Amino acid sequence: MSQSSNLKSTLWEAANTLRGSAVDRTDWKGYILPLLFFKRISDCWDEETAEASELFGDPDPSLYQEMHRFQVPEGCHWNDVRGTAQNVGAALKHAMQEIERANPDTLYRIFGAADWGNKEKFTDELLKDLIEGFSSIKLGNNSVDTDILGDAYEHLVGKFADVNRRNKAGEFYTPRSVVRMMVEILDPKEGESIYDPACGTGGMLLAAIDHVKRNGGDPRTFFGKIYGQEKNLTTSSVARMNLVLHGIEDFQVAREDTLRDPAFTDGAGGLATFDCVIANPPFSLKEWGREVWENDPWGRAQYGMPPDSYGDYAFVQHMIASMAQGRGSRMAVVLPQGALFRKSAEGKIREVLLREDLIEAVIGLAPNLFYGTGLAGCVVILRRKKPAERKNKVLIIDASSLFRKGRAQNFLDSKHGEQIVKWFQAFEDVEDRAKVVAVDEIKDEGWTLNISRYVLPPIGEDIPLLPEAVAAFKEALTEARSAEDHLRNVLNDGGWI
Repeated sequence: MSQSSNLKSTLWEAANTLRGSAVDRTDWKGYILPLLFFKRISDCWDEETAEASELFGDPDPSLYQEMHRFQVPEGCHWNDVRGTAQNVGAALKHAMQEIERANPDTLYRIFGAADWGNKEKFTDELLKDLIEGFSSIKLGNNSVDTDILGDAYEHLVGKFADVNRRNKAGEFYTPRSVVRMMVEILDPKEGESIYDPACGTGGMLLAAIDHVKRNGGDPRTFFGKIYGQEKNLTTSSVARMNLVLHGIEDFQVAREDTLRDPAFTDGAGGLATFDCVIANPPFSLKEWGREVWENDPWGRAQYGMPPDSYGDYAFVQHMIASMAQGRGSRMAVVLPQGALFRKSAEGKIREVLLREDLIEAVIGLAPNLFYGTGLAGCVVILRRKKPAERKNKVLIIDASSLFRKGRAQNFLDSKHGEQIVKWFQAFEDVEDRAKVVAVDEIKDEGWTLNISRYVLPPIGEDIPLLPEAVAAFKEALTEARSAEDHLRNVLNDGGWI
């Protein structure tokens, strides 16, 4: 078994320790992932201490604080908690809190708000089993590199989403294939700034960094240019741990309600702006903050006020306001397909966005791809200033047939994502798949972006053409009438009618 597979298996076995406990499955990530991070910090501390001892020969090498990436206060190491006989939850909580306090610039509130001291959830025996499960694996830099650890980490998040998909998993996890497809379309470059206003566990931010690495770029040029915001405390903590475990340290992930209280500003009364903006916000969020937007200090409702019961265009407009003014700024957002054709307030906003020539492409996806909903989603690409050849045009792509059917969920495989990216990059008509539509044509259709208005789904080979279908219908009708006449004769002969 490979190092990666072994690590994934061990981590999932540790998570399964919680089966049968009082911990709700939907909360597993809030407990397992902080433990993983705590073990990682402690193991790295041990490696750095050994290195300091080798270099300096000091009897107390921990005095050389500059050797340590993160500080672990005395009595707060993994082994200290592991050696605790009673009140293990209290010891675990204390250790995590002290590590956060010792690293205020990098680890503030990173472990979240897990209630380790709740003995109804966590008996000493349960916590000892959990800790022993993690103790069997080494997570320091000399034992596992950040790519393998980060991959295992995201594997765990995905597994939690699979377990909880009918509950609230959609709040924090987007399938990696969809994320990669969106990032490939945005094509972030070295040194550009990236912002996700609904960042969940940070997957889209990490995918942007990985895109640059895969294309030969230097991800260090992103230092200080990675930004995310997430409303949920536990999920925002997971995002920060995820980035650190992937070796990314210079970033900002804020825990705030993006629509009510945006965290990133320019210091001059406006929002901070970024080169690439990407997000999968919650579908059709209710109670999204209209009361704030009635007099929004950030002026984000410049294209219209979204309706009370649908927050989709609130996120869209926040993202537009967060795009830099330069020619290269662009954004990709996941929306429910209803946002493409719903009328009233949303229709008016859509009309203004089209008139302003901000919408570059609309990509319709298959249903049941996203955790937490069976609805068909879409990806909408917007650009501050389009290239001349794309001005006043929108590429409409119907990718609803590109999926692999699963037992409980559909999957967008890598080959599907690659095909969608190729269609976007070509920006030309593809029979039954894609069409370049002039904004004037969309105007004639009442400003709807309903994909079926512009791209008809392909007719399957097993569906007969119209003349054959008409002939088959006539033959079936003749047979039905003949059978009806026969039945009438039988009933008449038998004296029934």
